[in-house]
Parts: sequence; C-alpha cells; structure tokens
Amino acid sequence: IFARSSILTYKLLLILRVWLSSTGAASLGSVSLKGRSCLTLKDFSSDEIKRLLWVSADLKHRIKHEKQYLPLLQGKSIAMIFEKRSTRTRMSTETGFALLGGHPCFLTSQDIHLGVNESSTDTARVLSGLCDIVLARVYSHSTLVELDKEASIPIINGLSDLYHPIQILADFLTLQEHYGSLSGLTVSWIGDGNNVLHSFMMTAAKLGVHLKIAAPKGYEPEQSVIQEAQRLSREHGTQLVLTSDPMEAAHGSNVLVTDTWVSMGQEEEKKKRLKDFKGYQITMKTGSVTKPDWTFLHCLPRKMEEVDDEVFYSSRSLVFPEAENRKWTIMGLMVSLLTDYSPQIPMLKF
Repeated sequence: IFARSSILTYKLLLILRVWLSSTGAASLGSVSLKGRSCLTLKDFSSDEIKRLLWVSADLKHRIKHEKQYLPLLQGKSIAMIFEKRSTRTRMSTETGFALLGGHPCFLTSQDIHLGVNESSTDTARVLSGLCDIVLARVYSHSTLVELDKEASIPIINGLSDLYHPIQILADFLTLQEHYGSLSGLTVSWIGDGNNVLHSFMMTAAKLGVHLKIAAPKGYEPEQSVIQEAQRLSREHGTQLVLTSDPMEAAHGSNVLVTDTWVSMGQEEEKKKRLKDFKGYQITMKTGSVTKPDWTFLHCLPRKMEEVDDEVFYSSRSLVFPEAENRKWTIMGLMVSLLTDYSPQIPMLKF
C-alpha cells in the first residue's frame, strides 16, 4: 500500500511540476469554445487552437490508452451532411461521436434537401431544432457560411472548397506527438494551393511553425489567404516562403507535406494537372535537402504521382497515425464546442 501511495504521489507531483512549468497552462485552462462554430481556423486564436489539441490529446490518452468510458456527449446528436464522399471524415466523426455516447446521423445529398428542394436557411433552422451540432462536407464554402448564419447550434466544416480545418488539427496533433513540441518546426508544402494548404496557412504561425510552400505557376493559394498568412507570420514571428521550386521549399525542413493533385470535381483537368505538376513528386531525393529528422504527411487518399512508395511506406511517413488522429481531433473539437470539458492530462508542450 505504501509503495502504491508513493508512486501515486510521485505521479501527482510530476504532473503538478509539468503543469506549473507550462507558462500557458492558466490561459489555456480558461479558454472556452462552447457554442462556437468551426468553419475555418482563421477564426481561432493561438490559445484556442492549442486548447483544441490539448483536449484531443487528453481524450486519446483517456479513451485509447487508459480504456476509460467517457459518455461526454450522451443524449446529444449530430447531423453529418455529406455532399462529397469521404472515408476518414465520415468514420472519424461517426465513430467518435458514438464513442462519446452520442447519436450520429449520416445524410447524403440523396437524404437531405439542402439547397435543392429546401434552402440552406430553412435546413439550418430545422436542424437546429432536431440535433445539437452539424458537420457539413460541402463543395462551396458559402454553403457553410449560410448554414452558420441561420443555425442556432454549432456548425463544423468537414471540408469545403476553401478550407479543411479538421484535417489540420489532426496534422498538428500528429507532429506534436512525434516531435514533442511544435514551435520552431518547419513544414514544407509541395503541391496544389488547395483547401488543406489554406488551413495550414491559417494555423501554422499561431503555433510557432514556419511554412514553406512550393506550388506550380497557376496553382498558388488564393491571394486573400496569402495576405492573411503573411500578416499572421509577421505577428507571430515565423517564416512564410512561397516558391515554385519543390527543392527550395524542402530545404532545411522538418516536415514534407503534399495532397492529391486532382481533387473531386477536377477529373476533367487530370491530364493537364499531371503535366503541370511534373517534378513535384516527393521522393527520397526531396528528403535529401531536409533536416535529418524529416517526416512526411499526406491527408489521403494518395496517388503514386504525388509521393513514391519509398517515402510513403517508410519509417519517416506519419500518414497512418495522421489518419487515426482525425478521430481524436474531431472528438476534441466536438467536445469543446458542446461541453465545458477540462483536460485531465498536463498541457501539451507547444
């Protein structure tokens, strides 16, 4: 009994020491996101994003590793609207919400009248009376904006043509787990200036992460997103580099990231896109100019032209932990938007 008590005391003291040494613990502990929507991480402060990652890591630890049952969303339901098909977004949200004791309702374009026989305004108001939160995976970001404007419950962006915030939360939790901290890391994006990159650009600087971007001419991120990312970089003292040279972007980086070159809805452009992205495939040669501890991320699904097998299936690839973390971060987000939950583990080192 004495030995067990001593071990427990030591663990408590260790937790307290880590907690006290984390200068941001007090400020993060007071952050509340209950009732908020998440359409883009542009709308979230540095502390708010860190809080989301902390809650996500806490839930992962308590549920996966400690085998605890946490019915934090018992009695609640989520409407999951999917205009575009998905593996990770659907599975992570549906299983995550159920694991927390709630009831997920999956709705495709064949199951719901969104924007066809019923306006987005009316759909938002109806769903506000039937469920507690909505996740929508849509083609146009304007659909999310309209839903959020008219709904009285939180709306989560499950992907739009402009942003993919829930993917980026998973990416940064994965990097935090691997490197132990995020501040000072350099992430290099090599590929299309798409919605995933836009979300990286709205988040990296807030976490102290440098971002280097290589995109072919004509495939750069949107100018308004670039301008905001430049402002954030100046504000947080991080580096933001834009180039069309993949090797220049990769030089001195900790993390190489790419995504599909041909997204859903762009199939007719495939031949031209593959030609325009020639030389952008990530290989070990790309990694030869990075830092010795470099790793690789891809949000999936992956095509051979984007990254070769040698990198994709190597020990440097974090793509499968990254995919799993989609579950823990969407759970962390849903819990944060719907409850006053406080993490039990020490604050992460950012």
